[in-house]
Amino acid sequence: ILEQAKIEYSCHEYEYDEKDLDGHHVGDYLKIPYEEVFKTLVARSDKGEYLVFCLSVDDEVDFKKAARLAGVKSVEMIHVKDLTAITGYVRGGCSPLGMKKAFPTVIDASARQYSEIYVSGGRIGTSIRLDPQDLARVVRATFADILARP
Repeated sequence: ILEQAKIEYSCHEYEYDEKDLDGHHVGDYLKIPYEEVFKTLVARSDKGEYLVFCLSVDDEVDFKKAARLAGVKSVEMIHVKDLTAITGYVRGGCSPLGMKKAFPTVIDASARQYSEIYVSGGRIGTSIRLDPQDLARVVRATFADILARP
């Protein structure tokens, strides 16, 4: 997908086991700050629409903000058991790139401060480094503040 779009990227592999399926492990293994490692979360609106959110592994989605952005009353995370059927990916390997269908995607605005971020490469043990602007262009994402604040 990235090559077809002529987007510059690099792949990075990391070792893992079943307890290492989070972005903190990726950051530790690849020696990169957690703020630059982005997780991909899939949610469902009260209207039954699926939405994708990309945000730093240390952050959480504010679902009220997410619902307002989507123009719906509420948004909630999908069950992990439904992830593969909806996206084609498994927990720990969910990428905003190449899902079964193109869902509306929001990348947290914090990504704009980095020239490169890391997202899942679509399977556990692989991460992709790329410019967040390029990621947004290829998945047709918008940038917005979607973070829950303490």
